Amino acid sequence: MYALKVEQLEIGDVKKVTPARFGDSRGYFSEVFKEFWFRTNVADVSFVQDNESLSAQRGTVRGLHFQLPPFAQGKLVRCLRGALLDVAVDIRHGSPTYGKWVSAELSPENGSQLWVPAGFAHGFVTLQPDTIISYKVTAPYSAEHDRGVRWNDAEIGIEWPQMDGYVLSDKDNNQPLLSELPTYFQFS
Repeated sequence: MYALKVEQLEIGDVKKVTPARFGDSRGYFSEVFKEFWFRTNVADVSFVQDNESLSAQRGTVRGLHFQLPPFAQGKLVRCLRGALLDVAVDIRHGSPTYGKWVSAELSPENGSQLWVPAGFAHGFVTLQPDTIISYKVTAPYSAEHDRGVRWNDAEIGIEWPQMDGYVLSDKDNNQPLLSELPTYFQFS
């Protein structure tokens, strides 16, 4: 039997999914993704690509990223090593939660995954060095459709964990503010 716990977060379309683990003296076994179950219980989407990233330093921020239609991506994110705070920001104009954010701590120990649908900006900060994340996406990467919003935009007000410093790419450090974004996504 496939056993998962789905937790509805404060923004209803973003969900935390935690697969059951069946353990014994050798370790554990867990079914981390099952297409039919996911389509029925979380989102009726197809995944086309799996991505993986390593962040060597604690305090590495990646994001907040999204892609424009027709390459808008939904992401199912999980942590394979280390730990991270994963964040989703609603950027769907007309949404009652526009500009609001939710987060979940992901680690191999808790086994949780975060479903971030299209229409949300996604990012994370690593809580441990050498953190590896893996995520499934619903559309391939397209540099032409790649966009972002500033990770520390005061209007969004993400409560990032306190760090001695944050490590960012120049691209992520210079993304536009939420107030500067055109209407890329419309809430329906």
